[in-house]
Amino acid sequence: MSSSISLTVNGRAEVLRFEPTETLLEALRRELLLTSVREACGIGVCGSCTVLVDGRPVSSCLLLAAMAEGLDVKTVEAMADGDDLHPIQQAFVDHTAFQCSFCTPGILLATKALLAENAQPSRDEVRHYLAGNLCRCGSYRNIEDAVLDAADRLGS
Repeated sequence: MSSSISLTVNGRAEVLRFEPTETLLEALRRELLLTSVREACGIGVCGSCTVLVDGRPVSSCLLLAAMAEGLDVKTVEAMADGDDLHPIQQAFVDHTAFQCSFCTPGILLATKALLAENAQPSRDEVRHYLAGNLCRCGSYRNIEDAVLDAADRLGS
């Protein structure tokens, strides 16, 4: 028996239909075709499914869709302004902070949350904050460089 919830996704009021055991990740992909929200591990360890919920990074593979009623959810699709990349996205491009890009949407959103909390993090703070986002290609140094560059871009 399916149910529905009302929430805000990427700035738009939405109603999502879902099955009782369905996660937010599954509902976002199926109902809104938001394919940047990706499942890799399915147990909240890798960060590929990271979305921002009320501004905080959340593993959408662990959040039942039913629990998202009334929440504000952001995915990476909301970062760019048309063809203009968000400064965080541009920093990732400029530093080649991705290879296969499977993890990139989750890391971009975690970076956005980090920089909202700490506008000028140290390299160690970046490592600590992004520890829940795994990059199987091993682009960690480039990711750290991109995050620090994005902090400078957003601070100027």
